[in-house]
Amino acid sequence: MNGHTARQCSSWILLSLFAINLALTAGCTGKTATTRYAASNLGSSCYAKALPTVGEGGLAWGSTLSMARKKSLDNCIRYSGRSGGTPDTCQVVLSECRN
Repeated sequence: MNGHTARQCSSWILLSLFAINLALTAGCTGKTATTRYAASNLGSSCYAKALPTVGEGGLAWGSTLSMARKKSLDNCIRYSGRSGGTPDTCQVVLSECRN
């Protein structure tokens, strides 16, 4: 009877440790992604969006308006070429800075 109880106890301990480990791992992964996303936009106050006539466009952030416009245009050329669009027709359609 004692051997049977000891095996039940050890299986419960192993399951509990596994559950705690899983909960801690899940909690840490969510916090890392949020922190990384927030840190990437701290210094970027301007954004721009560029679109081609056909295909996917590009949205980009930058510390200055001209940098955001350049990055957006570069992204538009890259993504429209990949999506079968027309990279030569990319134009910045929206650009502004947050306060």
